[in-house]
Amino acid sequence: MHRPVQRVGRAPRLTRILVSAAAVPVMLVAAGCSSDSGSGDDAKKSAGSSPDAKASASASANAVKPAAYATLPEPCAVLSKKTLGELVPKGAKSGKEGKSDDVATRGNCYWSSLDNNGVKGSQFRWLNVALLRFDSDSRGEGGQQAHKYFEKQVTGAQSVTGAKNAKSQPVSGTGDEATAVTYDLKKKEGSFKQQTIVARVENVVITLDYNGAGLAGEKTPNAADLLKAAEKAAKEAVAAVSAANQDGGAASSSPSKSASPSKSASKSASPSKSASPSKKS
Repeated sequence: MHRPVQRVGRAPRLTRILVSAAAVPVMLVAAGCSSDSGSGDDAKKSAGSSPDAKASASASANAVKPAAYATLPEPCAVLSKKTLGELVPKGAKSGKEGKSDDVATRGNCYWSSLDNNGVKGSQFRWLNVALLRFDSDSRGEGGQQAHKYFEKQVTGAQSVTGAKNAKSQPVSGTGDEATAVTYDLKKKEGSFKQQTIVARVENVVITLDYNGAGLAGEKTPNAADLLKAAEKAAKEAVAAVSAANQDGGAASSSPSKSASPSKSASKSASPSKSASPSKKS
């Protein structure tokens, strides 16, 4: 007798093959969908990290705000005739402008006055106004650079060799920030009362030096009076800087090569060298 068991056993095997074959397209379709989705995400990531996008973002992050003021007033014209008459009565017309390789960025002017009273002695006064403007560039915004220089000038005034009774105090109503430094300085000509006022308005720093002395027996001038006069002059200088830029101060010009102090502008009248009485009245 033949047993049909072997034939019956083949049927399940064929069924398994057919079922496996039918499942293949489903797997392929699923794989195809998964592949398309991944390609879309990669494309978005690639587009977001393109060199052009990165460069644009970097440029925006590194953009520097233009400096507020683009020029400076003529140094010898920052103070009125009346003010000069009060500070340097015998030298109001004697203003001398220092040399500058870029008058839109730096400049200074100084005056000397000697009121000679013969045997009764003489009153000496000396005044210097220095201006320095900073452009916005790779080093930062003009106002920020000016602030750093402002602090440097104040520190310098506070550390003059030989200074006695040094004091510092803020000056109100004078630009964005202002500090007055006062001290006594003994020299061979006499005892000098020094007043240095450093003021910043936007991206410009003004350093005003004013000193006085009684010579040949004349009494030493009152320091409080000298300081009051110096503060008035500093306010005028700040106003002159603002007025010079009132018709459009935003700096549209390219950063100047000279947005750093030079010898001509920052030689703000060191009393130890330049506050000596002149023979000319």
